[in-house]
Amino acid sequence: MLISNFNLNGEKKRIVMHFASIVRLALIDHAISDIEEKMLKKLAIRFHILEEHYKEILKEPELYAIATPQSYDIRIERLYDLATMIFADNEVTGEEAKLLRRIGVGIGFSVDNVDKVTDEAIHLVLNNNSLEDFSKAIKEVNKI
Repeated sequence: MLISNFNLNGEKKRIVMHFASIVRLALIDHAISDIEEKMLKKLAIRFHILEEHYKEILKEPELYAIATPQSYDIRIERLYDLATMIFADNEVTGEEAKLLRRIGVGIGFSVDNVDKVTDEAIHLVLNNNSLEDFSKAIKEVNKI
């Protein structure tokens, strides 16, 4: 089922598309670990994603476009969610980092700076930084 079949408003569609990006990261190794599943379920609750939509997104997350947030702070928050997901199983693979870079461009970080931004995002999550500290650090790194 495509997102257009969910009959959602604009902001809810963007949240569902963001959630699908997180699911794509979780599935990069073709399986969702128990820890990743717990995190996905928490995020689904936080984003108010219905169980029916949750299951559909898990089946085919690639059907959903990447949503580019208008707000810079929301972009950083989305990057935080994504980086947190790739570290949910306590390791970051090259494929996960590569997909994070692609999604980073999709959510609005420049192609010229996305490597630096996503590398810093991974580093910050590995060191268990809060969203507030993460946001400050990404803003520093993303100065072009």
